Amino acid sequence: MSPRIAESIAADLRQRILRSEHTDVPLPRQDDLIEQYGVSGPSLREALRILEAEGLITVRRGKFGGAYVHKPSWSSAAYALALSMQGQGVRIADLAESLLLLEPKCAALCAERVDRHEALVPALRANLAESEEVLGVGGLYSASARGFHDIMVASVENVSLRLLVRSMVAIWSIQEQTWADTVNATAQYPDEAHQRESWRTHAAILKYIEDGDAEGVTKLSASHLRATQAIVLERFGGEVVDASSLAAVQAFKSL
Repeated sequence: MSPRIAESIAADLRQRILRSEHTDVPLPRQDDLIEQYGVSGPSLREALRILEAEGLITVRRGKFGGAYVHKPSWSSAAYALALSMQGQGVRIADLAESLLLLEPKCAALCAERVDRHEALVPALRANLAESEEVLGVGGLYSASARGFHDIMVASVENVSLRLLVRSMVAIWSIQEQTWADTVNATAQYPDEAHQRESWRTHAAILKYIEDGDAEGVTKLSASHLRATQAIVLERFGGEVVDASSLAAVQAFKSL
């Protein structure tokens, strides 16, 4: 079996997967692929192993087995970026600084959306209502408040920026969850008054977005992010981004 044959088949299948609009659908049967490419069984199986290692397919065994397609998602990009950050020894403080440069810009772009009242504002309002219901309930409020930031960056129309910043927000959120679990366990979680202050700031950010005030939302988003980051950085700023612990892996899988 020539490795180049397997790589050539994998390259062709990879392009077909990435061009497809569908995910979790089966590839053609292995016998059909062998006939289509005119190769041996071992060469095709090696090509499938390459794609499985890349996360583009899952090979299922048994009666209803086969190779099933998984198009890359923003969450897989987030996990890959987090692994790279951990491998490079990137500290949480470094991640925080990058978000301070990028997330306020995303907030401004949201305020500039012509269709923001239909495409974004209702989701942010729903998140605010959900967050208000769990004020004073430590970890639940943190999770809901993080959702506000994700909704905002996920609504940026520039796809490249959305993919990058949403990935970074997810990585930060997973590091922040470690902080929340730690301070909850030691009864050091910020009290309800601090949570209410955070909630009111989110409400003000929403108002700026509704009004189309890009400059105002940029300034408020930056100051809010800086304040919320400071609480986490005080304890974990010097730590390296975690993508490999069991808790982190499970968190990325749940995105």
